[in-house]
Amino acid sequence: MKNLKIEIKWAIIFVLMMLVWMSLERLFGLHDTYIEKHPVFTNFVAIPAIAIYVLALLDKRDNFYQGKMTYLQGLVCGLIITMIVTIFSPLTQVITSLVITPHYFQNAIDYAVTEGKMTQAAAEEYFNLKNYIIQGLIGAPIMGLLTSIVVAIFTRKK
Repeated sequence: MKNLKIEIKWAIIFVLMMLVWMSLERLFGLHDTYIEKHPVFTNFVAIPAIAIYVLALLDKRDNFYQGKMTYLQGLVCGLIITMIVTIFSPLTQVITSLVITPHYFQNAIDYAVTEGKMTQAAAEEYFNLKNYIIQGLIGAPIMGLLTSIVVAIFTRKK
């Protein structure tokens, strides 16, 4: 467990960042008033997400591997963080959907139907807690893997 202390720390930081990000999206009206802008602005979460992976791998390199880290060691660190984030993904989505922004799904359904982007049935099938949990369980490992692959290249040091 001591060997994973850094990964656990950064996974928790990542989860907390996601909750803060969702809170900011709601605060700035992206879940209601400006919901039409949500699909664009939500992608900017990649900036702090990548930054957290960079800081995590640098932390691992400097404080666990004494300043030297191979690509494989960095990749493994990133993948462990990804695994932990993925495990917490359903809880993160439940907190987001039930506490931070409980009206998001209904707002998204209403917007999609009103704008003619989806039928009522299709919107209800897409915008719901179960579907978003599934998306998180698929998306988190994919994005974490891709981020780890790239960030490990830039954080390795001989």
